[in-house]
Amino acid sequence: MRSRHRVWAYSDHVNTDVIFPGKYTYSVQHDSAALARHALEDLDPDFARAVQPGDVIVAGRNWGNGSSREQAVTCLLACGLYAVIAESFARIYFRNAINNGLLALTCPGVSALAQNGSELSLDLDAGELELAGETLRFAPLPPSVRHIVAAGGLIASLRAARRC
Repeated sequence: MRSRHRVWAYSDHVNTDVIFPGKYTYSVQHDSAALARHALEDLDPDFARAVQPGDVIVAGRNWGNGSSREQAVTCLLACGLYAVIAESFARIYFRNAINNGLLALTCPGVSALAQNGSELSLDLDAGELELAGETLRFAPLPPSVRHIVAAGGLIASLRAARRC
């Protein structure tokens, strides 16, 4: 099944301190509205007030490098972001995304096609996306990872499994 999303395009090597400024790490930990308000504020001051639920970030290589700070994922979830689709992810960021229920997809060639405001069509089952008139393929996530994301993260997934 295809879903459609508005794109926010960013370049290579966007680090966790740019995604969520470290100066807020301990002051807004459990405040979703504040987390969302500070998302990408140093890179794109318009993002936090203009992002809409269901939007996606399309990025270049090494998205989320830097510290292991979870707020770099949870601030995007608090904004209602559907997914981050990147050429590549920093290993810890990718793991934090899955653990917190943020869809993170690796798709070679995607950043060259992305422009702010463009529309992306995504088919998770087929492992393909359409952007700027091009169809790109990506490795579909394993069912176990998709289950974790659909449940809202690893802890929610484990709690649901215990109830069965």
